[in-house]
Amino acid sequence: MIRLTKQQILLMHKELVAESGGDPGLRDEAMLDSALNAPFQTFDGDPLYPSLQSQAARLGYCLIENHPFLDGNKRIGAHAMLVFLTLNGVELQYDEQELIDMILAIAAGKKNYEKLLEWVGRHQNSNENS
Repeated sequence: MIRLTKQQILLMHKELVAESGGDPGLRDEAMLDSALNAPFQTFDGDPLYPSLQSQAARLGYCLIENHPFLDGNKRIGAHAMLVFLTLNGVELQYDEQELIDMILAIAAGKKNYEKLLEWVGRHQNSNENS
């Protein structure tokens, strides 16, 4: 499994806000660390998020919810989730508006982690067995 590093997330965020606008600053480094570590937590030696899909959904969700950046938290949450999946061989098929609607619903508190995980599962290529 390929994990995204903190440096990679910071660079991705900087590039996202340079392309689409906003402040590239970090608001809370501890909240960023928390979001990056949450998908890989264990309890009694067992992963809390055992699948790539659950790890990706937790990563995206935590980046959105933790608001570690001054701006662009929704964008980096969605982007990091998709990049993590792609790096690990999981491709999603969706239209852009579906993704936007899901991410905005999470940010508004209308959808939770479980709903994002369901969304990932529904949009995964059917020929993948991850």
